[in-house]
Amino acid sequence: MDEILKKIRTFRDERDWMQFHDPKNLAVSVTIEAAELLEHFQWKDEKTVEQYVRNNREEISDEIADVALYLTELADNLGIDLIRAMENKLEKNAKKYPVAKAKGVATKYNKL
Repeated sequence: MDEILKKIRTFRDERDWMQFHDPKNLAVSVTIEAAELLEHFQWKDEKTVEQYVRNNREEISDEIADVALYLTELADNLGIDLIRAMENKLEKNAKKYPVAKAKGVATKYNKL
């Protein structure tokens, strides 16, 4: 994680973009890039998606990377350890979705 953070910061700072990378703008950018990722799957059924992914893997990978890059920078700029935040969230989710109740179902935790 340290190595990618260094690369993100270097890329941003070489271009003097920190002035644009406030929390609001980064959060907006995460959402925009997530929407661009969703466009790849919009209106496609499961079979079509499988073929589409095989044929458009690089473009989908680029959109996933865009989301990850903006999210990683947002966390960094806010002083949030992204790996630790994900670990904490997984622990919380494990309590909300115990295996005995959640296994094999997509029911929201408050309806289990």
